This record gives sequence, C-alpha cells and structure tokens, in this order.
Amino acid sequence: MITDTHTHLYSSQFDEDQAAMIQRAKKAGVSRFFIPAIDASYTERMIDLETNYPNDVYLMMGLHPTSVKENYKEELAHVKEWIDKRNFYAIGEIGIDLYWDTSFLAQQQEAFSTQIKWAKEKKLPIVIHCRAAFDEIFEILEAEKGDDLFGIFHCFTGTKAQAEKAISYNMKLGVGGVTTFKNGKIDKFLHEIDLKHIVLETDAPYLAPTPYRGKRNESAYITNVIDKLVDIYGVSFDEIAKITTQNSKKVFGI
Repeated sequence: MITDTHTHLYSSQFDEDQAAMIQRAKKAGVSRFFIPAIDASYTERMIDLETNYPNDVYLMMGLHPTSVKENYKEELAHVKEWIDKRNFYAIGEIGIDLYWDTSFLAQQQEAFSTQIKWAKEKKLPIVIHCRAAFDEIFEILEAEKGDDLFGIFHCFTGTKAQAEKAISYNMKLGVGGVTTFKNGKIDKFLHEIDLKHIVLETDAPYLAPTPYRGKRNESAYITNVIDKLVDIYGVSFDEIAKITTQNSKKVFGI
C-alpha cells in the first residue's frame, strides 16, 4: 500500500483525464490520496472529487500562503466555516511563501498562526508549505510548539539541520520529486534521517520526478520517488511503501 500524502487531484491540469490518471495511480499501488486545499475557489472541486472517490481521497482544508492577499480575512472565514461544518484530515496546506512576493508577509504570518490554532482546537495535523521562508516558519512553530502541534513539512527542501529542526516540532518530512533531481540536495543527507520521519508525496501536478521533470506530475509517479529512496536507504521498495504509509497513518489518524 502506497500513500500519496499530498496531491492536487482536483487541478484543472487533470480535467481531460482525471479518472484515467487516478486509475494509473491505483494500478501503481497508490491507494490513499490526501488532498490539500489552496483557497475558496477550489473547494467545490475538492468536494466533487471526494464524492466521486469516497474510498480513496482524504481532504484537507486551509488557506495556501500564496493565496493570502487583500481578502485573506474572507478566505480564513471560509476555512473556519468548513472545518466547523464537517470532518477534514488536516489543516493544509498552510505556511509562508516569500519566493514570489514578500509584500503580504505579515498577513501570511497571521494566517499561518491562526490556522495552527484551529488545527490544535480540532486535534488535527498541519501540512506546511514553506518556500524561501524557513526562518519565518520556524519562528511560528517555536511559538506554537507542544504535543498538540504535529503534521507534515510538505515538499521538504532544506538542509539536514533544518530537517532535524522540523522533526523536533513533531513534523514528518514530505519527500517527493525533488529527491530525484540532480540539484535537489536533500538526497545527500536523507540517509541520515530515520525513515520513521518520512512520508511520500507527489504534489501533483507539480514537481514531477526524474525522468518526467518539467512535465505534468501525477500520483503514479510516486513509484519513482520510492525507487530513489530504495537507493538512499538500501531497503526494499515494499519496505519503503509500508513504513511511509504507517507514518502517514500516525499523522492523519487513518
């Protein structure tokens, strides 16, 4: 059993072949798909996806940092309305992204902190998006740390020291296509991080692994990530799948 802990199956990039793409993933052994939110404009697509695949997909709810704009208060209200209305498996993806735009840093910090507090109230994990913002993310995690703070550091691309710091805040490291990149860097130290701290993800349709780099990613390609981890850890494909799925169950409770 393989778990994709982070895949945007509702993306418009899959409009032409969503069903076929999901079938390819299932054929490859992926039986659990955890679906991160972005903002209110995607909620209906997420709910439709869950309706069509009730035994396969598990929804998160949250406000993505790149969607934190002038209307972020409305967007946060949308998140709160939904998490009070029904069950989700995580608050995500949330965090700070300073790669494209730094002008909403204060609002991103507020949105991140607010959503962490909601996750704690609901006893849910958080799924963190971090880009060009490790120091800013860690500052908030330090303020919020405790047994009730846990989750996944999605698409981890930091240093070994940053990996160890993330783990110290009860975070698993989300490992995907970047591990297979020649300049991905994390493959150089990942063998020093115990597998119990690792979960698998694709972030489809983004960040396709080698040999698909630069093309549309899909959940079936998670097997290429596992192949890379087999090389890194020196254990079998099935063992990687088993351990990382167990890790995902500890995070999501299912």
